[in-house]
Amino acid sequence: MTIQHDEFGPEFIMQIYDPKTQMHAILCIDNRSLGPAKGGIRMTPTVDVEEVFRLARVMTWKNSIAGLPFGGGKSGIVFDPKAHPEKKRQVMVAFGKALKNIAPKMYIAAPDVATGEEEMRWLVEGNGSPKCTTGKPKDLGGLPHELGSTGFGVAHAAAVAAKFKRMSLKDVTFAVEGFGNVGSFVAKFLTEWGAKLVAASDSKGCLYNTEGIDFAKLSEVKKNSGSVINYQSGEKLDGEKIFELPVDVLIPAALPDVITPTNVNNIHAKIVVEGGNIVMREAEEQRLHERGVLVVPDFVANAGGVISSYAEYRGYDEKRMFALVEKKIKKNTRVVLKDAKNKGWMPRKAAEEIAKKRVKEAMQKQE
Repeated sequence: MTIQHDEFGPEFIMQIYDPKTQMHAILCIDNRSLGPAKGGIRMTPTVDVEEVFRLARVMTWKNSIAGLPFGGGKSGIVFDPKAHPEKKRQVMVAFGKALKNIAPKMYIAAPDVATGEEEMRWLVEGNGSPKCTTGKPKDLGGLPHELGSTGFGVAHAAAVAAKFKRMSLKDVTFAVEGFGNVGSFVAKFLTEWGAKLVAASDSKGCLYNTEGIDFAKLSEVKKNSGSVINYQSGEKLDGEKIFELPVDVLIPAALPDVITPTNVNNIHAKIVVEGGNIVMREAEEQRLHERGVLVVPDFVANAGGVISSYAEYRGYDEKRMFALVEKKIKKNTRVVLKDAKNKGWMPRKAAEEIAKKRVKEAMQKQE
């Protein structure tokens, strides 16, 4: 386990356990100089302290680069919701209770992997304050992430990156790893704007069709059969093969650490847009940069979710929220890519420099 203690944090990491429900969770508050720590709740059987810290640090930079009054935080619940769906509610309620003295004063939650608006309802049930989280159901005053704000932002980041590479969206082929709440919306918006979806994957495998995949039909297949591989035409491949396909834009939009030392040299995409968080280590990102692959980092590309959270925090409606996501993602992606090009840096380094400068200035004001 590697935790990078530095001038920014983390402020504290908590391991939480409830004997009654056997709820085991991890909370990391990385830095609150810009405001209360903001970050979602990841629920997987393998989430650990290092992963939660890495995600919390991403949130510190993500909120900073997006110009939001939030710090960075993250939480993980060590639980397999597919194996024990009947226990999911009581686990979320127990976690909400455990956060009573922390949220919303120090930490504001949100949905992440395997959690959504209903899970946020249960969190509020345990915590007692609707302000302890965003991404809540509409009847609790929320703007649920199921509206697609993260995917909408990732799609705009991809469009800006394509233009930066002097590519017309109508000529772009793209692949989406993880056809879930982020990836499906990325596919929806990019296909609406003229790009061609040629590959999509989920936990069951990868669908590949060079002629193009009809988004509406794919969504129906996923909804009715549970997997994209049941689409009527195209090759069925192992899920990890999606990273090696000859596409213009590759969008990893699900799990962490999917681009590795083993497969990084097999990536043929011209652009990688990180729809998911921590999809690769910095060494792999640097390797792609050296090969001329443009990588839009996670905390720039997928900030739509936290921008939506801010909109909910401020009481905005859906229309105003989507307008804010589009404005911020397009502007931030342009600024980062231009700055990186001018300095000869990979985009992550340029983005981190901007984010760190803002956090440092806020920290100095508090001294």
